[in-house]
Amino acid sequence: MSESPTLIDQINALLPQTQCGQCSFQGCRPYAESIASGVADINQCPPGGDEGIRDLADLLGVSPKPLNTEFGLHKPPSVAFIIEKDCIGCVKCIAACPVDAIVGAAKLMHTVIASECTGCELCIAPCPVDCIVMQAAPPSNTEKTRAQKSAQAKRRYDARCLRKEQEDAEKAERAKKKKLALLKMQAAKK
Repeated sequence: MSESPTLIDQINALLPQTQCGQCSFQGCRPYAESIASGVADINQCPPGGDEGIRDLADLLGVSPKPLNTEFGLHKPPSVAFIIEKDCIGCVKCIAACPVDAIVGAAKLMHTVIASECTGCELCIAPCPVDCIVMQAAPPSNTEKTRAQKSAQAKRRYDARCLRKEQEDAEKAERAKKKKLALLKMQAAKK
């Protein structure tokens, strides 16, 4: 028997999963939690636009309202594009991308996987050479339904979070082993 989704899960499923933070929360799930608890309003997500607000209103049984422009304006779908000749390979954009849509290596050119980019724009600010621009999403991105794009972005975001947790755990374990080895060395010297 499968567990039915919670209200938070249902709200989160309606959000675009850009993880952009424009709503003033650190991602779509925290925003969903805040909507469910009554802390946030349904009209704070510019990427979701009027359609997203209507879906949230229907789910919650409330009247739709216009997007609160204090959080930004709804824009047509776009993706990040790296001007490769200007890229210095600093990897700051890779670290900023919440869905791992940017590939590259340190001191080498980077590129964006357009079909995976959510258009969150989080990669733009950390770029020290301003080589990232937003472009209209290619037709392959606009043909998918909102729900398909959202689900794909959520899978990639969840996978990135899991990878980051594993990396942090491995780093902590290495530090613990290094500290233990150092203590053993110091004890052996005494």
